[in-house]
Amino acid sequence: MERRLSAILAADVVGYSRLMAVDETGTLQALNRHRSELIDVSIADYKGRIVKLTGDGILAEFQSVVNAVACAAEIQRNMAVRNETVPKEERVEFRIGINLGDVVVEKDDIFGDGVNLAARLETIAPAGGVAVSSIVRDQVGSRLNLGFEFLGEHVFKNIRQPVQVYTVSFEKPGSARLIAQNRNTCFIAVLPFTNMSGDADQDYFSDGITEDIITDLSKISSLHVVPRHTAFTYKGTSVKIKQVAQELGVRYMLEGSVRIAGKRVRISGQLIDTTNGDHLWAERYDRDLTDIFAIQDEITNAIVEQLKVRLLPEERKAIAAEPTANVEAYTYYLRGRQLSHSWTKSYLQLARRMFYKAVELDCDYGRAYAGIADCDAAIRDWAPADVPLQRILQTSARALELDPDLAEAHASRGLALHQNGEDDEATACFERALALDPNLYEANFHYARIFFMRGDFAEAVHYFARAADIRPDDYVSPIHLMSAYHSLGRMRDKENWARTGIARAERALNLNPENSGPAHRGALAFAHLGDAARAYDWAARAIAIDPDDIVAQYNLACVHSVLGDVQQAIDILEGLLPRSSVYHIKWFTHDSDLDNLRGHPRFKTLLAEAMRERERVAG
Repeated sequence: MERRLSAILAADVVGYSRLMAVDETGTLQALNRHRSELIDVSIADYKGRIVKLTGDGILAEFQSVVNAVACAAEIQRNMAVRNETVPKEERVEFRIGINLGDVVVEKDDIFGDGVNLAARLETIAPAGGVAVSSIVRDQVGSRLNLGFEFLGEHVFKNIRQPVQVYTVSFEKPGSARLIAQNRNTCFIAVLPFTNMSGDADQDYFSDGITEDIITDLSKISSLHVVPRHTAFTYKGTSVKIKQVAQELGVRYMLEGSVRIAGKRVRISGQLIDTTNGDHLWAERYDRDLTDIFAIQDEITNAIVEQLKVRLLPEERKAIAAEPTANVEAYTYYLRGRQLSHSWTKSYLQLARRMFYKAVELDCDYGRAYAGIADCDAAIRDWAPADVPLQRILQTSARALELDPDLAEAHASRGLALHQNGEDDEATACFERALALDPNLYEANFHYARIFFMRGDFAEAVHYFARAADIRPDDYVSPIHLMSAYHSLGRMRDKENWARTGIARAERALNLNPENSGPAHRGALAFAHLGDAARAYDWAARAIAIDPDDIVAQYNLACVHSVLGDVQQAIDILEGLLPRSSVYHIKWFTHDSDLDNLRGHPRFKTLLAEAMRERERVAG
């Protein structure tokens, strides 16, 4: 018998018996598809070995514990994408447990306590999550872009010693916030506050209140707060508190509502202990709108008091700090932030006007300056000549001057430096932004674009996937992921992200039919799926909405290229390249959507001439 030290991965399907009872054939087909397209491929990619399959279970062995955890994270991230458009009751979800231990090998099978503990860990992993032993956490350390959250000390059947268990967080932890090691951490979720104003256009305000409370609570080291993007998946749904608490792995839940009437605001909130349903705290605030920041502080302090949390001096100071004292400026900022998510020139210009108005009302509003810089940098995708880089650099510098620890400011400066060709400095800015706020959409999205432009698609995939996870309404990241996976030769993943991109783009198009962005990006996804008729139909719709949209024209060229219409693609690019910046041309260089054109002499000449001209202008 051979003995060796191995990393063991155990996985099984959540609620397998229930799924089989509802639809045996469909469940088996789905499970086999996930195994062949994702799980088997991922285990092989990370140099693992499938030891055995047991109905709905999988046991795999890895020589590297880092590879085992990275593989589990990739599987769970991709399963989340695959399930995005599947009704909740029909989803195939996995639990995964990982242990590092001594195993006995006999006829390609493995036995021993190391295997048994991996199987026990799998049983307490959250649905769609990964549970690991402390030795796994210690061995992996900071070598992966993952965090670890302490789940407690557990006693398992037939395991001699208690085991410290951690769950894997798919967010990179900030250096100042290592909650994984804090056994006294309270786990809490803040559900989206309900807009009671009777006007859906007021959602931006209730959402903003929710986000700011999440942000304040997240500054407290002894609290673990469910990230905004996870909490907001429950927006607009009727929730069962205990069920949601189990799904999120929290004990405490804060919910509330917001109503604005003229210059008055009414905010109600209640803190619930989900283990017994007790309402630990409830309050209703009926005040002038100018008291909004005081109300937020009172809610945060009430939660701290009820949970008997001890604040560090720097945490108390951070919570008390207000981004602005001007409520009207705050309102314009929230409107601008909502509009900036639409990612089209007209919406970005409108968002920029909102941010400028906020700055006019409060010239020391750092977040508003960061918003202006972000909008200007994004607008350069359409009109590089209209937005001087120097202006963006000055605006982002002003944001940092006002708040050196503002993640949004570091991200906006990183984007401006990247567009200015200073990628080393840009990388440092994005890393700093992500250390301050791993869940900042702009930092993840724009950092991914740096890697894409370099041709480093594996890193691009990681950050685009994080961006797509942070904002479920983001239809742009899935399209970039589709192209990145195409470059990596991962066709199944490419197709999955294409379908996700189409589903999100369709929702966005239904909400804002005057927005060309979802149409031309959806067209590209249809092209990758080989549906030429729908690709051309969506592309024509995009051009009809905004015939002068330079990004729409570029994606139309990509549609023709992917579908093999080389001459038409080059004709479009011929009119487009003279109006493109060096930044755009660098993007074209690594975009696999144009691969069908690269051998064509006319395309080579066009690209070379455009690059020489841009370098001449820049120099």
